[in-house]
Amino acid sequence: MTLPLVTGIDGSDESLTAVDWAVDEAARHGLPLRLVHASRWERYERAVPSHSLSRPSERVFLENLVATAAERAGRRDPEVKVTTEIVPDDAVDALLREGDNASALVTGARGRGELKSLLLGSVGLAVAARASCPVIVVRGDKAGLAGSHERILLGAGEPVTGAEAVRFAFSEAEARGCALDVVRAWRRPAHESADDPALADEPARGHDERASDLLDALLRDAEADHPDVRVQRVMVEGPAHNVLVRRSAAADLVIVGATRRHGHLGLQLGRVSHTLLHHADCPVAVVPHAG
Repeated sequence: MTLPLVTGIDGSDESLTAVDWAVDEAARHGLPLRLVHASRWERYERAVPSHSLSRPSERVFLENLVATAAERAGRRDPEVKVTTEIVPDDAVDALLREGDNASALVTGARGRGELKSLLLGSVGLAVAARASCPVIVVRGDKAGLAGSHERILLGAGEPVTGAEAVRFAFSEAEARGCALDVVRAWRRPAHESADDPALADEPARGHDERASDLLDALLRDAEADHPDVRVQRVMVEGPAHNVLVRRSAAADLVIVGATRRHGHLGLQLGRVSHTLLHHADCPVAVVPHAG
């Protein structure tokens, strides 16, 4: 069974941009597209007097909202099969359930009612932190959204936990016919000084070699499975979140494995994913590790 690409919609400009991106993505991979709007309105309908006009008018508004999004998708690519659903539930819970039977979840960077000062809406952040499937948050500048760079960026994690992200990245690059940049950032330990180049060259060379060995282990199977994908390996010194944000300005999609941790607010994303979701100049895919 072919799992659909699921997109959360709420009528905001950001969600409509996500619909456009999702249509193009569904077309690239030959997937059906499912547009989902979640609302708690129906849970409260018993509390609304039967003679009230608010109940039917709210339902009509929601039906028009999803119909408008579906029409927009159909105009963008008539070949993509589009279905819609209005789910009577909280947006995060609804999308997480949808993700259990989706190839990926797509959300906008901000939704209706989000404070303009927020760089990423609470729904996108919560879904990316908890979903069982890849989550793509559609954000960034026009070039990145349009895919005009013809380049995918993968932040290389550890071989044990990064295999799913690698497979996703190679599939994306192959479907788009574009280059794949695989970046491994490393940090110099505090006891290694970079002030004296004569002393710094040898340790730096060692870090580069270890990063290169890690990329060999991480990419070996995927490169064999996708021999036509053009891969550029990059080993660079610096904090991974800063390195990837800078390089996202020349990419159409940046992909990272989901590094999650438990905190007082429940599951939370690691620093690299969190920073990219707030600051990347192109859409961001967070791919969970199956284990």
